[in-house]
Amino acid sequence: MIALSDYLILAAILFGISVAGIIINRKNILILLMAIELMLLAVNFNFVAFSHFLGDVNGQAFVFFVLTVAAAEAAIGLAILVVLFRNRRSINVDDITSMKG
Repeated sequence: MIALSDYLILAAILFGISVAGIIINRKNILILLMAIELMLLAVNFNFVAFSHFLGDVNGQAFVFFVLTVAAAEAAIGLAILVVLFRNRRSINVDDITSMKG
Protein backbone atom coordinates (compact mmCIF):
# COMPACT_ATOMS: atom_id res chain seq x y z
CA MET A 1 0.00 0.00 0.00
CA ILE A 2 1.22 3.49 -0.83
CA ALA A 3 1.61 5.70 2.23
CA LEU A 4 0.31 9.23 2.57
CA SER A 5 3.86 10.54 2.76
CA ASP A 6 4.56 9.20 -0.75
CA TYR A 7 1.70 11.25 -2.16
CA LEU A 8 2.82 14.31 -0.25
CA ILE A 9 6.39 13.93 -1.50
CA LEU A 10 5.16 13.68 -5.10
CA ALA A 11 2.97 16.76 -4.63
CA ALA A 12 5.93 18.64 -3.11
CA ILE A 13 8.10 17.68 -6.08
CA LEU A 14 5.42 18.92 -8.51
CA PHE A 15 5.07 22.15 -6.54
CA GLY A 16 8.85 22.62 -6.47
CA ILE A 17 9.10 22.10 -10.23
CA SER A 18 6.41 24.71 -10.79
CA VAL A 19 8.10 27.22 -8.48
CA ALA A 20 11.40 26.59 -10.27
CA GLY A 21 9.64 27.12 -13.61
CA ILE A 22 8.33 30.47 -12.43
CA ILE A 23 11.68 31.59 -10.99
CA ILE A 24 13.86 30.38 -13.88
CA ASN A 25 11.60 31.57 -16.70
CA ARG A 26 10.51 35.14 -16.35
CA LYS A 27 10.13 35.93 -20.05
CA ASN A 28 7.57 33.60 -21.62
CA ILE A 29 3.97 34.03 -20.48
CA LEU A 30 2.89 30.63 -21.76
CA ILE A 31 5.41 28.80 -19.60
CA LEU A 32 4.42 30.92 -16.60
CA LEU A 33 0.77 29.93 -17.09
CA MET A 34 1.74 26.25 -17.34
CA ALA A 35 3.78 26.53 -14.14
CA ILE A 36 0.81 28.04 -12.33
CA GLU A 37 -1.42 25.21 -13.56
CA LEU A 38 1.16 22.67 -12.34
CA MET A 39 1.11 24.39 -8.97
CA LEU A 40 -2.67 24.01 -8.79
CA LEU A 41 -2.29 20.35 -9.79
CA ALA A 42 0.05 19.77 -6.84
CA VAL A 43 -2.44 21.37 -4.46
CA ASN A 44 -5.27 19.27 -5.88
CA PHE A 45 -3.12 16.17 -5.49
CA ASN A 46 -2.78 16.98 -1.78
CA PHE A 47 -6.53 17.47 -1.44
CA VAL A 48 -7.27 14.09 -3.01
CA ALA A 49 -4.58 12.30 -0.98
CA PHE A 50 -5.79 13.67 2.35
CA SER A 51 -9.40 13.05 1.38
CA HIS A 52 -8.66 9.43 0.55
CA PHE A 53 -6.63 8.72 3.67
CA LEU A 54 -9.10 10.46 5.99
CA GLY A 55 -12.09 8.76 4.38
CA ASP A 56 -13.86 12.03 3.66
CA VAL A 57 -15.12 13.17 0.26
CA ASN A 58 -15.01 16.90 1.04
CA GLY A 59 -11.46 17.22 -0.28
CA GLN A 60 -12.38 15.53 -3.54
CA ALA A 61 -15.43 17.76 -3.91
CA PHE A 62 -13.27 20.82 -3.31
CA VAL A 63 -10.98 19.72 -6.15
CA PHE A 64 -13.85 20.16 -8.60
CA PHE A 65 -14.25 23.78 -7.53
CA VAL A 66 -10.51 24.40 -7.82
CA LEU A 67 -10.48 22.82 -11.29
CA THR A 68 -13.34 25.09 -12.34
CA VAL A 69 -11.46 28.18 -11.19
CA ALA A 70 -8.28 26.90 -12.87
CA ALA A 71 -10.12 26.43 -16.16
CA ALA A 72 -11.45 29.98 -15.99
CA GLU A 73 -8.00 31.28 -15.10
CA ALA A 74 -6.46 29.43 -18.04
CA ALA A 75 -9.08 30.78 -20.44
CA ILE A 76 -8.54 34.36 -19.29
CA GLY A 77 -4.76 33.94 -19.35
CA LEU A 78 -4.80 32.57 -22.89
CA ALA A 79 -7.11 35.38 -24.00
CA ILE A 80 -4.65 37.93 -22.61
CA LEU A 81 -1.85 36.05 -24.34
CA VAL A 82 -3.63 36.20 -27.72
CA VAL A 83 -4.27 39.95 -27.35
CA LEU A 84 -0.65 40.52 -26.39
CA PHE A 85 0.59 38.55 -29.37
CA ARG A 86 -1.71 40.42 -31.76
CA ASN A 87 -0.56 43.79 -30.49
CA ARG A 88 3.15 43.18 -29.95
CA ARG A 89 3.96 40.08 -32.09
CA SER A 90 5.71 38.52 -29.08
CA ILE A 91 4.77 36.85 -25.81
CA ASN A 92 7.43 38.43 -23.63
CA VAL A 93 6.49 39.47 -20.12
CA ASP A 94 8.34 42.74 -20.66
CA ASP A 95 5.93 43.67 -23.45
CA ILE A 96 2.98 43.63 -21.07
CA THR A 97 4.31 46.67 -19.19
CA SER A 98 4.41 48.62 -22.45
CA MET A 99 0.63 48.18 -22.84
CA LYS A 100 -0.19 50.38 -19.83
CA GLY A 101 -2.74 53.07 -20.58
